[in-house]
Amino acid sequence: MKGIIHADKEGFDGLTYRDIEMGTPGAQEVRVKLKTAGLNHRDLFVLKRHKPTDPPLVIGSDGAGVIDEVGSGVTGIKVGDEVIINPGLGWKHNSDAPPEGFEIVGLPDHGTFAESIVLPAENVVPKPSFLNWEEAGVLSLAGITAYRALFTRAKIKPGMKVLIPGIGSGVATFLLQFAKAEGATVYVTSRSKEKREAALKLGADKAIDSNEEWDAAINEEKMDVVIECVGAATFTKSLKQLRKGGTIVTFGASAGDEVTINLRDFFYGQLNMLGSTMGSAEEYEEMLQFIEKHQIKPVLDEVYPLERFEQAFKRLEKAEQLGKIGFTI
Repeated sequence: MKGIIHADKEGFDGLTYRDIEMGTPGAQEVRVKLKTAGLNHRDLFVLKRHKPTDPPLVIGSDGAGVIDEVGSGVTGIKVGDEVIINPGLGWKHNSDAPPEGFEIVGLPDHGTFAESIVLPAENVVPKPSFLNWEEAGVLSLAGITAYRALFTRAKIKPGMKVLIPGIGSGVATFLLQFAKAEGATVYVTSRSKEKREAALKLGADKAIDSNEEWDAAINEEKMDVVIECVGAATFTKSLKQLRKGGTIVTFGASAGDEVTINLRDFFYGQLNMLGSTMGSAEEYEEMLQFIEKHQIKPVLDEVYPLERFEQAFKRLEKAEQLGKIGFTI
């Protein structure tokens, strides 16, 4: 089968589109003939974490397709079933943090940027019927990340004020859609006028130029919740937007890992800072029920044939996208 393989060289230079042996499912495993897949920032990070000395790796964490082989001991799944992939491996039940041994599809084992994938049967679920293949293929990783950050960690409720800095990524657009569906008032920021306008069309109550003075732009209102996925470039500004007793949830650091905060302001403000990443299989099922109830579809940016992966990666690396970048296979 053909796939996007990382091997022999570091970073993007190690990517090729070529043949690799197709896997066969073992006990409690299935093989999915993939129709679509989704590109995530994680795929950029994997290019750094997967070393030239490691065995060749099919990258990619998101995908959707049709079951074409079932291993021994698998029940409730049959050849021909249309499924999407939960990329979280080994995190079944909701908990404060992932259990030991938790991994994500696409590293250390083969991922979704290929014609097929073998994975545990518990990691496939029926494809939501209201999503087309392109939408289903880009849903999972960003969707579960946004759901846990908003509902499990931030515990948002109708009427809350929520700030999402750096609108544009797949997770950020899901955050906007989910928070609005829950009845929150949502503010977003972006340097891009086009992304701000698109966010308003998606339901944002206010879209702020990232280069503006945020306090003035928000009219001195304070947020109940800030969901931070940018990192060092915005974190301190985000923290200042919280009301006393407010909560900031962080799950990303694309603009830098280390930040400096004023501890006195933090503890006098009675602020809460929570980390989040991915989510359990239970939360994944809750997320699917939530999007079906509210008929929420992923915001699709561009969809490329798998062999044109270079264009897709460059678009993501330059942060040109609004929503999700997908692949057809």
